[in-house]
Amino acid sequence: MRYDDFRRSDDVEDRRDDGGGGFGGGGGGGGFGLPMGGGGLGIGTIIVLGLVGYAFGIDPRILIGGAEILTGGGQAPSYQSDRPSTQAKRGAPTDEMGSMISGILGEIDDRWSEIFQASGQSYTGPKVVLFRNATNGGRCGRAESAMGPFYCPPDRTIFLDTGFFREVETRFRGCSGKSACNFTTAYIIAHEAGHHIQNLLGIIPKVTRLQQQAGSKAEANALQVRVELQADCLSGVWVNREAKKRPNFLEAGDIDAALTTASAIGDDTLQRQATGRVVPDSFTHGSAAQRKQWFMTGYQQGTVQACNTFGGGGP
Repeated sequence: MRYDDFRRSDDVEDRRDDGGGGFGGGGGGGGFGLPMGGGGLGIGTIIVLGLVGYAFGIDPRILIGGAEILTGGGQAPSYQSDRPSTQAKRGAPTDEMGSMISGILGEIDDRWSEIFQASGQSYTGPKVVLFRNATNGGRCGRAESAMGPFYCPPDRTIFLDTGFFREVETRFRGCSGKSACNFTTAYIIAHEAGHHIQNLLGIIPKVTRLQQQAGSKAEANALQVRVELQADCLSGVWVNREAKKRPNFLEAGDIDAALTTASAIGDDTLQRQATGRVVPDSFTHGSAAQRKQWFMTGYQQGTVQACNTFGGGGP
């Protein structure tokens, strides 16, 4: 992936130097601990949801909390803001990783602004927070490395521990070579931005209401899968539009790297690694084949309309 001429976004807050501090209120921040009994989730499910954190999506604690509500084992998570980090730097970072992320965000914002404008709508991009280890996750509680990248809908903010991108290369073998790994980073960020698009279009609030009304955990999970597959598709839409805007953007092997990553973080792959078996009813992000299919749908067709993973007119 070539990104030297990307427009750098200033909507970045760099907390990588704050050492995981900046928390108030005692007890390590505003998140909540994993439920471990009392009619709640089993340890196998918790392991899988923890791994799904690495699969990048909406704040995984929302998924865990939602599953707890459905099983009668807990209440909805209480989001509270911690004291903001005092060492954060705002604006486009100057180091190589930070500059690349800032450039990816700038291009994502520009392409989605064009798409929204063409349909008579206005677009405001997400904020991005870069951190290491742990940080204040705003109204989504404490952000930690083990969660992987996630989008916090109430704050319209993407949280990225930049060490995760190394994990994609080494743990998940989702890319090989600098260009391919750079493009995998872009794919991941574009997926998170896809959740932001869903939030702006009102899809996330609608799905949340449907999940609350769902009669079973499997039904609620199935809705979440559709949300995640749509975000994969929307990331493909951005790649399509960016490639048309900048013909030299993609390099050999980039698309294959995205497909490899999509396969590596499919629910079936993660479950098989964690427990040795696959339980489709517990999927929250989609299978490897589904994730690859929907990314390619967005990439090949390049329209939001092609990303109707809900069918029948949407949620």
